[in-house]
Amino acid sequence: MTAGHPGWPARLQRARVALRPLRLRDAARWSSLRVANEAWLAPWEPSSPYPWAQRHTRSAYIAMVRVLRGQARVGTMLPFAILYDDAVVGQLTVSNVVRGVLRSAHVGYWIDKGHAGRGVTTTALALAVDHCFGPVGLHRIQADIRPENAASRRVVEKLGFRQEAYYVRYLDIDGAFRDHLGFAVTVEDAPGGLVRRLPRL
Repeated sequence: MTAGHPGWPARLQRARVALRPLRLRDAARWSSLRVANEAWLAPWEPSSPYPWAQRHTRSAYIAMVRVLRGQARVGTMLPFAILYDDAVVGQLTVSNVVRGVLRSAHVGYWIDKGHAGRGVTTTALALAVDHCFGPVGLHRIQADIRPENAASRRVVEKLGFRQEAYYVRYLDIDGAFRDHLGFAVTVEDAPGGLVRRLPRL
């Protein structure tokens, strides 16, 4: 593994939606969004022994960003903030970047409830996938989603991710090991990129 990887850092944009690296000065905005969206986000988040508010303080964000930056520097992650009109409204993380014969990564994302259902997450994911298939040099992007998470499933389905697996008791989410659906898209599935498939915002 070489230090860093192609395509990072990066700012990606389409109309009012953009992706850029998480910044330390995003701490207050991130914390307020996460605390305000507990009911919306908690069912899909990893289990923790700590209360939601304690896990989403400004100091918790700063510690998280420092870890993510370290992983970005060694080429295993692309940690993005999702912006709408230049305000942070969510997060998208390309993680578990593997090179060699696989050239694959996983993607995860969350969005403020007030910005859900407006195409923001779909646009952000399309931007990230096109970037991964372009400058980053990956071949495959995977997303693991709980069957009950209809909103997240719609995002990947609109972009042409195909369901490839059903994982039983796969990840420790919201207090228990939960089943997940495995979705994936490869370069061959996206000739010309995914952004061009999107409607106008």
